[in-house]
Amino acid sequence: MTCTLSAFADEAGQPIAEQIAALNADGIRYVDLRNVEQWNIVELPEAEARTIQSRLADAAIAVGMYGSPIGKIDIADDMKIDLGHLEHLAKMRDIFGCDKVRIFSYYNKTKGLPAQRWHEEGLKRLTQLRDLARKLGLVLYHENEGGIFGDHLAENQLIAEKVRDGEHFKLIFDFDNYNRGGDDVWANWEALRDVTDCFHLKDSDTGGQHVPVGTGNGKVREILTDAHKRGWTGPMSLEPHLRHSGAVAKTHVSGIENQSYKSLSPAECFSVAARAARKLLEEVGIRWS
Repeated sequence: MTCTLSAFADEAGQPIAEQIAALNADGIRYVDLRNVEQWNIVELPEAEARTIQSRLADAAIAVGMYGSPIGKIDIADDMKIDLGHLEHLAKMRDIFGCDKVRIFSYYNKTKGLPAQRWHEEGLKRLTQLRDLARKLGLVLYHENEGGIFGDHLAENQLIAEKVRDGEHFKLIFDFDNYNRGGDDVWANWEALRDVTDCFHLKDSDTGGQHVPVGTGNGKVREILTDAHKRGWTGPMSLEPHLRHSGAVAKTHVSGIENQSYKSLSPAECFSVAARAARKLLEEVGIRWS
């Protein structure tokens, strides 16, 4: 089993120089671009993107995925916002050579729609995004996230059935988000393993506090061991969240910051998380590039 391992290096620092330094320090060759310099990836000017790509190329680092906020708006918000962001990422693809886009599936806070209406509208919007991604040559990866339509198992099964095509729309399995949402993470894996296309390496304890991956209640070791035995391959993204840095705070993060790492810098916290992830993958027997 060989996978690609990337990381949200903006958790180490928002300047590209700090992200490159953190990745180099822990031997990770792919970055999930989310917040860089003073921009989010869906707003990054093309000229700045070319400069950043040059810096990454010089460091032999490639972009694994765009950590976009698409779908992390309210179901009542204008869909044109997300469609425009996706069109911008097509321009980023031409610069960074990456076609993978992390997305979400909408909050329901403004109008408090009945669940069925919320789900129907969510599926409609996800289908629009998938169809535009196909036209633009992009691949969407939906992350299960607290408080959005695709939060718990049943909703993600519905998204898998109605929207996932395995080509332009795929699914991320985030251990921590399921754990903090109160789901049985192992049961979710058994139900979703045949439609899981990517893992987010993030973990939390019983109280929802973020911990290094593999040390919490997210059943990470057990699930990765099972995935390895089954020959699963795909991208894995390290998203530590041990300390809520400025870049992380911009994502409207849920979960509890780990006070054990309060005295460490964001870069030091990132390194703790990266070492834990690498150690876990090695112990499970997963090879990564």
